[in-house]
Amino acid sequence: MMTPEDALPSYYKSCYVFHNRTPYPAIVRSYTQKDFERLIEIQRAAFPPPYPSELWWNTEQLHEHITRFPQGALCIEINGVLAGSMTSLLIDFDPDHPQHTWEEVTDNGYIRNHQPTGDTLYIADLCVHPSYRQWGLGKLLMQSMYEVVTAMGLTRLLGAGRMPGYHQVAQDYTPQQYVEAITQGTVYDPVISFLLRCGRTPLTIIKDYLDDEESLHYAVLMEWKNPLLIARNLKG
Repeated sequence: MMTPEDALPSYYKSCYVFHNRTPYPAIVRSYTQKDFERLIEIQRAAFPPPYPSELWWNTEQLHEHITRFPQGALCIEINGVLAGSMTSLLIDFDPDHPQHTWEEVTDNGYIRNHQPTGDTLYIADLCVHPSYRQWGLGKLLMQSMYEVVTAMGLTRLLGAGRMPGYHQVAQDYTPQQYVEAITQGTVYDPVISFLLRCGRTPLTIIKDYLDDEESLHYAVLMEWKNPLLIARNLKG
């Protein structure tokens, strides 16, 4: 296994993001040990109570991320300031048995169950500092993970999205009806609607995915399939 000193950035992209019509230089790269303190600060700011504080990253978890799968441990800088991150691992996904919890699929965030030969990139976390929301950073991070999926020849990107708006309308909708209303455009959810805009599609509802009062502990399993493999299969 690599040491932190060996875990040099294995993903690096320089581009621009726009805020109020002004372009700002951005870098998406694999995060390293020197980023840990800021990454934890971003977690605190991005997920305030009632989100459980024990689900914020800790240094041991971040160490596992950069040693086991640095290609899937990405952060984004704006003018040199770390503004967000996205973390993933590889798994073998069985579409016939999609139910799981966040703790199970991510090894409680330590990703020691990362499978280097897995066919699916699973998103463990995506967060952006509140000061940089509405900058399009979450979508840029998601697009970067799509690039990892295609570069590695994986089948899909997969992850379960919180549905934080659900508690406000739970008396009117079942979880399935809530997701259907979102896809029909009659209901907006800050997380699920965002993932739809990023190109993700819903697969199923997961019950008790995470200790998440706003979502009433539900989540929506959503995927993005590798379009290069789909095209190859259509030809074949």
